[in-house]
Amino acid sequence: MLFSDEAIFLKDCFTLRDRNDWKIAKMKISRQFKKSRLRTRVIKKIEEVSAEEWNKIFPRVPEGYYFLKTLDESNFDQFSFYYVLVYERKQLIGAAPCFTVNYSLDTSINGPLRQFSNAIKIIFPDLFSIKALVCGIPMGQGQMGILAEFSSVIMGAIEQRMESLARKIHAPIIAFKDFDGSYEKLFTPMLKNGFLKIDSLPMTRMGLDFSNFEEYLKSLSSSSRYDFRRKLKKASNVKIESNTVNALDEKTLNEVYDLYLQAVETHDMGFEIVPRDFFRLISKNMPQETKFFLWRLNGKLIAFVFCLVSEGVLLDYYLGLDYTPAHEYHLYFVKFKEVMDWCISHGIKTYEMGATGYEPKRRLKFDFVPVYLYVKVRYKIMRPCIKLLRVLLKFENFDPELKRWKKSQK
Repeated sequence: MLFSDEAIFLKDCFTLRDRNDWKIAKMKISRQFKKSRLRTRVIKKIEEVSAEEWNKIFPRVPEGYYFLKTLDESNFDQFSFYYVLVYERKQLIGAAPCFTVNYSLDTSINGPLRQFSNAIKIIFPDLFSIKALVCGIPMGQGQMGILAEFSSVIMGAIEQRMESLARKIHAPIIAFKDFDGSYEKLFTPMLKNGFLKIDSLPMTRMGLDFSNFEEYLKSLSSSSRYDFRRKLKKASNVKIESNTVNALDEKTLNEVYDLYLQAVETHDMGFEIVPRDFFRLISKNMPQETKFFLWRLNGKLIAFVFCLVSEGVLLDYYLGLDYTPAHEYHLYFVKFKEVMDWCISHGIKTYEMGATGYEPKRRLKFDFVPVYLYVKVRYKIMRPCIKLLRVLLKFENFDPELKRWKKSQK
């Protein structure tokens, strides 16, 4: 109901015959009063809100409540986690996972230029770093929980609370990381409020409309099909043992983490370093969704893949390889075949592999899914510099395959 002073105001403006105008005005004023009843809250542990309450509004994605709980418990050195909550009276209507990071401006570069910047950072470790408050998660696609009925109002409340938090923690940059096109309408008004839209590294995705792996191979070009069979044949010359588990024992956890760190060291374009505890706790918090694919040669772990499975989607998160046998026996392609076989046999319809490593993924026929960064520098004097860096440090400037894909989209 409207408050009595609102009703008096409306009756002064409209006659009883203007029923349509009355309804429109009543609706507009009701919405304004809904705005006034919104309140926001920032928490540092997701357990401060119940899983039931969170899940009512957050998208049904693998990186949901218990994934975020795992991040909280894993003792990341790089990040501090926050959750911005929006309430209408006592009802949770908006939820945005956030984190702070000292973002390195050379993240997007690789090759000799990255080696040069790394050498400089040995002497001046914080030279290229700037503190940012980011909505999203460090290692995946951005998601927010927003009640559709009041989406624009909730989005404004989240942005305002992030502004307040950024001031408090002295973060010059506010960002929304890796959001796909489904969020575009929510972000468009923010472009008039100092935010820049920046193309991020695309995600990669494949629909699994195949009854078996042979059917998938037939969808490739003849040259790719021949190359794939040749590589699998080379691997078949040795006995590589594989198995899939939901959790790792202590010995295997140590082996997995050693391979993971090797992978981190070999990649120029990296962002997060996952603590060892993450691989242990994810199995505890998400036992049904967690899958570790393991490959051994003569008893030694030579490859692993950490995946999450939910709602018919397999998300291929982290790959670790012992690079000597990996190159000799083409373990990347062995891994791909066996994970796809598992997906098909378990009714998985979508296979996602995340960002980077675009050249082999293109050959394997993954689709590239655009995602975007929305970035605001709180200090106006710094904004021209960020606009220049946006041009100079585009991700495609340092990845030929990504550049070719970007040109094909125009």
